[in-house]
Amino acid sequence: MSTRTMSVPEISCGHCKSSIEGAVSPLNGVKKVEVHIEERTVELDYDGTDATFDAIVAAIEEQGYDVPDKN
Repeated sequence: MSTRTMSVPEISCGHCKSSIEGAVSPLNGVKKVEVHIEERTVELDYDGTDATFDAIVAAIEEQGYDVPDKN
C-alpha cells in the first residue's frame, strides 16, 4: 500500500473536489482519495500495482488540473 499527498495548485472549490475524487476513486486499487481544498492537495492510499501513480496523475489531468510534481 502506498500513501501519498500531492499538490494540485488549481484546486479552489467544491467542484474541483468532486471532479478529482470522482475521477480517481473508481480506479482499481485506489483505497482512499481525499481532496483538501484549503491546502490544495490530494491525499491518496493506493496499492501501486493496479492503481499506479501515473494512472492517478493521468485521471486528475484528464479533469483539467495540472499536477506539477509527478515524481
